[in-house]
Amino acid sequence: MLHFILVLVGGAIGSGSRYLLSLHITRTYPGTFPYSTFAVNIIGCLLIGIIYGLAERFQLAVHWRLFLATGLCGGFTTFSAFAYENILLLQNGNYTAFTVNTLGSCMFGFTAVFLGVMLTKISI
Repeated sequence: MLHFILVLVGGAIGSGSRYLLSLHITRTYPGTFPYSTFAVNIIGCLLIGIIYGLAERFQLAVHWRLFLATGLCGGFTTFSAFAYENILLLQNGNYTAFTVNTLGSCMFGFTAVFLGVMLTKISI
């Protein structure tokens, strides 16, 4: 139960942080390019890299990994987990899985968003 609470609290902090940062970036850099999402995803990737790097180097306890990586980064952005998992695939020499995961995530993610938007336009 403690692990669940740690992920929950970390996720709340990550989600709130994403909202505030996105709000600031959108106000600072208005336009059509999704600067806030781009920035959040890249920052999330940096954070999860730092977290997992420190976790390996200093044998960070599992509850800290859950709070920081799964909770905080998961709430901040799931793109960070996607990027880290792809790094692991590359490090393990699993180039086929890396390619399928990268291309599949982009294609199916875009398609799912498109379908979701289209579903909201259907009159019932």
